[in-house]
Amino acid sequence: MSVLDLNPDQLLTTTRAVRKRLDFGRPVPDDVVRECVSVALQSPSGSNNPSMHYVVVRDAAKRRAIGDIYRFCFTQYQSMDGTYLRTIDKGSEEANRVQQRSADSADYLADHMGDAPVLILACTNGRMDNVPGIVAASLAGNIAPAMWSFMLAARARGLGTCWTTLHLMMEEQTAEVVGIPFETVQQVCLSPLAYTLGTDFKVAARPEPDSIIHWDSW
Repeated sequence: MSVLDLNPDQLLTTTRAVRKRLDFGRPVPDDVVRECVSVALQSPSGSNNPSMHYVVVRDAAKRRAIGDIYRFCFTQYQSMDGTYLRTIDKGSEEANRVQQRSADSADYLADHMGDAPVLILACTNGRMDNVPGIVAASLAGNIAPAMWSFMLAARARGLGTCWTTLHLMMEEQTAEVVGIPFETVQQVCLSPLAYTLGTDFKVAARPEPDSIIHWDSW
C-alpha cells in the first residue's frame, strides 16, 4: 500500500480528528487495516508486553448498532451544560466561532458514526473501574500509544480516524454487540476508519509551548 509523501513532522502535525471528511462510500481493504495494526504493534508498551486488542467492525448491522449507541450517548453529552462544546464560552468571538465549528463536526459524526465502512474499538486486557491511578495509567499505556500509532499509520495511507470515548457511557452494551468479554477487557477508544475526502490537512492553531511548560516546578 502506497503512503502519502509526508515527513515525520508533517505526519504528526496534520493527523486530525476527521469527521465531515470521511468517505463513507469507499471500502477499506482488510490488508490496509492489518498494516495499521502492524505499525501499532511497534509502539512502546509497559514491560514490552503489549496487551492491546483491536476489534475491527465491518458488519453493517453491528456498525449500525454501535452507531446507535454512540448517538444515544452523544445526546446525553449534549445535555451537559458546561461540558458540551456549544455550552462552553471560550472568551472571545473568534474562539467561540471555532468552537461552534468543532461542535458542528462532532454533531455530524454522532449522526454518521455507524456509516463509516469500518469501526475500530481499541481495547486493553484488564479493567480500569475503581483501581488506583497507577493501575489505570498502566492499563491505558498499553493501548493509548498504540492507537495513536494506528491513527498515524492510517493518515499516512490516506485514511481518517477520530478518537472518541462517549460510547463508554454504554460500554457493556457495546461489548455485547461484538462479543468483547466485558469483565476482563477494557475498551478505551472508538474510532471510525474511512478514506478521507482529499488528503490535505492543515496544522491546527495551538498555544505557544511555553504557555503549558512548567520548568522545574509548577
